[in-house]
Amino acid sequence: MPTGRQLVVTLPHEMAEFMDRKVASGEYPDESEVIRESLILLEDRDQSLERWLREEVVPVCLELEADPSKGLALSEVCAGLEAARRERQKPA
Repeated sequence: MPTGRQLVVTLPHEMAEFMDRKVASGEYPDESEVIRESLILLEDRDQSLERWLREEVVPVCLELEADPSKGLALSEVCAGLEAARRERQKPA
């Protein structure tokens, strides 16, 4: 008998059908394993986001607070975004 806590979960039809396909394909032995793997991936994503914020975003924010001249003017950011948009729209 499996150990753990039994839950009742209501899913949208599309998600339930997706889960059924995963089990029917043999990729997962049952619905519980689909949910378990999904929660593991969600936890990994949350930890990665937290690490990115702590290790990359916060140091840059602190650096900009200490020396605002290292940042870009809003007009420069907008110009860069516009150039990137135009580049993406060019025919191949």
